[in-house]
Amino acid sequence: MEFFSNEWLDTWLTETGMSQNLAAFVKMFMFLIVTLLLSYLSDIIVRKFIVSILTTIIKRSKTKIDDIFLEKKVFNRLSHFAPALVIFFLAPIVFKDYPAFIQFVQDGTYVYMILIGLLVADSFISALHEVYISLAISKHRPIKGYVQIVKIVIYFIAIIIILATIFGKSPKGLLTALGTAAAVLILVFKDTILGFIASIQLSANEMVKPGDWISVPTHNADGTVIEIGLNTVKVQNWDKTITTVPTYALVSDSFYNWKGMQESGGRRIKRSVIIDMKSIKFCTPEMIKKFKKIHILRDFIEKKEKELEEHNKKNKIDNSVLVNGRRMTNVGVFRAYIEAYLYNHPKINNEMTNMVRQLQPTDKGLPLQVYVFSNDKRWVFYEKIQSDIFDHILAVAPEFDLRVFQNPSGYDVVKLLERNL
Repeated sequence: MEFFSNEWLDTWLTETGMSQNLAAFVKMFMFLIVTLLLSYLSDIIVRKFIVSILTTIIKRSKTKIDDIFLEKKVFNRLSHFAPALVIFFLAPIVFKDYPAFIQFVQDGTYVYMILIGLLVADSFISALHEVYISLAISKHRPIKGYVQIVKIVIYFIAIIIILATIFGKSPKGLLTALGTAAAVLILVFKDTILGFIASIQLSANEMVKPGDWISVPTHNADGTVIEIGLNTVKVQNWDKTITTVPTYALVSDSFYNWKGMQESGGRRIKRSVIIDMKSIKFCTPEMIKKFKKIHILRDFIEKKEKELEEHNKKNKIDNSVLVNGRRMTNVGVFRAYIEAYLYNHPKINNEMTNMVRQLQPTDKGLPLQVYVFSNDKRWVFYEKIQSDIFDHILAVAPEFDLRVFQNPSGYDVVKLLERNL
């Protein structure tokens, strides 16, 4: 640091015939040039050599964690501290004869270092988040909302320190002043505060995580969660559009999470066909004979016939009157057929609920509901299985002398007129 000694340089400059003021200015200018050169040199040494060597070592290492920190530019941003520190510590020497500039330069350098520190902290936190995402636990516990709130706090602290430095005030005094405006801040950051609380609830209760299939009817969202943020949850719908749902909406409103279905052994099929009640009747001997020829119904018919015969004989039922005793109906046999058909269907999971039931009759007819689970949960294949099942049910209903209800169409009206003419 002998070069920065003022005595010999002052003597040499004044001996050249310069005035004291001019000599002080020239000396300051010379020191400034040297300081800038040292600052540039420190930047080259740190960024071009140290960081480059560190980058080479990281790329050759087997672990992927250090690669993440490299990709997030943590080390590159740290290197910017070197030239700033050189200027900060040499400013009192460079501007010794101009004291007003010392505080100005140091404050400016200090603000610059705060900004660099902010960027380093941002990159470091992002890198830690990337490391966390690579862990298996991240699939069940997303922390992006927490990461965002930590970044907000760090940015807030940095802004307070920068403002305190610029205005020459104490950070405590600025915080006190902001405390008086707390109501305004709460109003401005209402969505952020609500989002933060909601993200905690979603994570703590494991209500939803990236990769889950959810449906949010109030926001027309139906698809896979691709990101959970502090303020929003991004859902990629099945038509590949992206719906942004406020995080708080998943707590305040109801939504469907299909995770349980995806993790189970099947996907539910719950659909009805409506039978025209005018077509329901007791089975005649001819109908029973016909039904026995249906392979999957033969055992059921024979067992049912024996059961009814024993019951009617035991109770001395007069079979000449149809309403007496117990008899098979075409809709009952049809229901038994559908149950047997579904039980033998290769795409139905028989370890889960397998049921065909009647619902409350309506003005349109008798709903016959199929309630089973397909063993293929993929959407396209699930829909194909469901369609194939009901194609068969609708086509086979007339074989049991049953009619499926539908409102009259123009074709029905024409046929009715043709019969009456």
